[in-house]
Order: sequence, then C-alpha cells, then structure tokens
Amino acid sequence: MNSVQVTCLIVMIIYLVANVVIGLVMGKKRDSKSKLNAENKYFIGGRGMNGLIHATTTMATYTSVSSFSSGPGAGGMTHGYAQFWVACVQIPCTFMVLGVLGNKMALVSRRSGSVTVSGILKARFESDILVIVTSLIMIVMFIVQMISQFKGGATIIQAITGFDYVPALLVFAVVVIVYTSFGGFTTVVITDTIQGLVMTLGTFLLLFYCLKAADFSVATINNNLVERIGHDAAMIWGGSSYTYGSLLSFWILVGFGTIGLPSTAVRAMGFKSTKNLHSAMWIGAIVCGFVIGGMHLAGVWVGGVYDWKAAALPSSDYLIPWATMAIMPPVIAGLFLAAPMAAVMSTVSSLLILASASLVKDLYRNYVVRDDAARIAKYNKNVGTFSIVVTALVGVITLILTINPPDIIWVLNTFAMGGQEVAFTFPLIGGIFWKKATKEGAIASAIGGFATYIFCYYNVKVLGINAVVWGMLVAAILFFAVSAATFKGLDKRTEEMFF
Repeated sequence: MNSVQVTCLIVMIIYLVANVVIGLVMGKKRDSKSKLNAENKYFIGGRGMNGLIHATTTMATYTSVSSFSSGPGAGGMTHGYAQFWVACVQIPCTFMVLGVLGNKMALVSRRSGSVTVSGILKARFESDILVIVTSLIMIVMFIVQMISQFKGGATIIQAITGFDYVPALLVFAVVVIVYTSFGGFTTVVITDTIQGLVMTLGTFLLLFYCLKAADFSVATINNNLVERIGHDAAMIWGGSSYTYGSLLSFWILVGFGTIGLPSTAVRAMGFKSTKNLHSAMWIGAIVCGFVIGGMHLAGVWVGGVYDWKAAALPSSDYLIPWATMAIMPPVIAGLFLAAPMAAVMSTVSSLLILASASLVKDLYRNYVVRDDAARIAKYNKNVGTFSIVVTALVGVITLILTINPPDIIWVLNTFAMGGQEVAFTFPLIGGIFWKKATKEGAIASAIGGFATYIFCYYNVKVLGINAVVWGMLVAAILFFAVSAATFKGLDKRTEEMFF
C-alpha cells in the first residue's frame, strides 16, 4: 500500500472501532433504562427515539451504498446530470414516510404489541398466509439488498487497502455482523445517528474538493463530462440516458414506493412523542436532501475532474473511492470514505435486525412456539440470545452469497427495493387507513404484485418502464377489487385497534 492508502486505512479503522464501541456501550446503557421486555428492546429499541435520532436513523437506513458510491459513480461515468435528476426524487422520502405512517404506525404498533411490519399485518388481517408470504418475501429481498451493501463495503475497503475482494469483504462483514448482532435496534439507531452526521460532512467535502480540482469552474467540469461521456451528460433531463418511462419508474421506485419499504416503515414505530416525530420529518427532509442530492451532484462532478478512463476502473462502483483518494488530502479522503462506509453499515445493520425480527418474532414465535405455555416461557427467557444467533446467521449467509455478486451494486439494490414495495405497499397502507381492506385483498395484492414484478422484470420491456410500475399497478387493482368483493364488515377488535 502507498502512503495515501495507509493513512486512509488508519482513519477507517479508527472510525469502525469507534462505531462498534460507542454503539454497543450506549445501546446497552439505554436498554438498561427501558422497562420493556427483551424482544421489544432488541427489535424496536424501547420506542424512545427523539427527533434528531429518529430523523438520522430513518435517513441513514434509506440511504445506502447506492446513494454514496454506486449511484453517484453511474452519474460520473455513464448518465451525467440525469443521474442527479433521478436521485432528487428521493429527497422528500423521509418526510413522506414519517408524515404518512408516523402517528398511525406508532399507535397501532403500541396497541397490538407489534415490533415488525408483518406483525402489523397479522394484527390487522389475522391471516397466517399473509404473514408467512410477506415475511418470506421480505427476508429474501433483504438478503438480496444486503448482498449489494456487503459488496459496496468490500469495494470501499478494497480501494483503500488494495486487498483482494474476498479479504476486503470479510473485514467489512465481521465488523457489521458483530455490532448488529450483539447490539440490537438501539445500537443500530445510535450508530445511525453518528453515520448520518458523517454522511453530511462527507457530502460537503466531496463537493468542495471536486470544485477545487476544477479551479472552481463548473464549465470545466461540464466540458470534461461531454468529452468523456458524450453530449447527453451535460443535459439535466439526460437526453437518451433515461427514457420518459424509466424516469417515471424511478419516481415510483425511489419516491412513492418507499412508503411500503419495511425497513423505513418500521422506523415509524419507535419515536418518543408526536413532537419528536414532527422534528424528525423536517430534520430528515433537510439532511436527506443535502446528502442524496449533494452526493449525486458530486458524483457527476467527479466524472469531470477525475480521468476514470485512464484509470481503467472495473465498474462505476469504484469511481468514488478511487477518485476520492486522488483529489483529496489523505486524512480528508479517509474521513470522506467513512461516509459511504457509514451508509453501508447503517443499511446493513437495519436490514439484519429486521430480517432477524421477521424470523424470530413473525415466524418462529407465531408458528413454532405458538400458545404452548412451556415454549413461551422458554422463548421469553432466551429471546435475547436467540435473536443474536439468528442475526449473525443471516449475516453469514449473506456473506457467503456475496462472494460472487453481480457487477453493478445499484441495480441489485433497486431490484430488492422494488420487490419489497410491490408486496407491502397496499397491504400496509391500505390496511391501516382503509376500513374495507380484507385479508383476501391483502394476500392477492402481495402475491399477485410480487409475481407480476418478477415476471415483468425479466420478460417485459416497454418504453424503459421498470417492472415495479406493473407490479404496483397489479397489486393496487387486486387489493381494492378483491377487498371490495370480500368485505363483510369490520369486527370490533380491529376497529378499536386500527381506527
């Protein structure tokens, strides 16, 4: 390794160790003050998040390696300013998710004792089929999404250290699996807060040093972009980079559809008060706007200040890490590279916790332990240890599957997001807001929407429209049509709990 790589590596090690120590120590301290049971502490953190923590953990969970490395890299090497435009639709996501779901999810989860989105669906529809189907879809899509994040973390470490891919992957995986497994939800939200601040600082640093590398001339950057990518790179609408169909798809996939993402929806269960929720909405919107918009703009500019053609990068996933070490002073580069690492760690940790919660609470507790008194007592006694083991096991499985991943991270990440959205959006939103929603409609929507999405993803290519559009359309039609046809009235328990 050269001196730049050594310096960056030292900074990264300090950052990773600090995250693990601070997260575990503060997480255990906060959990010790909570009077809730071990299950609630591990999976929902005691429902005590203030506005800043709530905002940053929601934003940090939603942003990922796609937001900090792969997506911006695609802007700098392939799509130019069109990638920035597409990314901007994500800016209001934190505000929208918390604004739409916040109060309702918090009230319903407290009344029903739910700690997962599938738990909410079980309480609303009382359908074992729906819980099993949505839980399995969620776990599979989480693992797919985590594969992209594991690869992103390995790519960053690989760029810094010069390690081969597999050793770099092992370094990242061990750190994130250990602190997530032993810390639980509280540790995750504490480290998310740290990482949200690091992401904000990292975005500012990259924007500044891109401009500095071009003598603060955006015209120079744009001229270089046109020379390296083509005339379309300097066009905000992207020219031929994105069709109108693909732009529409992204507005649904990373815009409206994010309401149905279990990883963001579950954040609406954990805030301390309505005042904290309102603060989180505004803080989240501002920070999310700066981080996502700023990083994708910076990614485009990187393509204009760093000669990536001469560097012969393996893919656009490597542009941001390699360019950062070239245009920034070593210590600053190390600090910046902590930002995409923060994004990766926060997303992976959240997905690991939710996958574990689904396996432990939604499947094992409901369908293995059931109502057997002896098993319930044993479960309550050992749920903490059992959750740690399951979380670690999911992490190890993901690690194994990541050894030979697809080439482009953000494609894999958006595929996983789409699968979750088509399965959860209408059962979740319709279930908590529409009295006439039925279990038959929810089951038809989840299964039909997901099946349509998978089929269209591989077989239907019309005007550049992503399969998520067809999946959401079918899911909506089935949900409302089947519910209308099967609705026979709302029982008193459900009405009191949800409405």
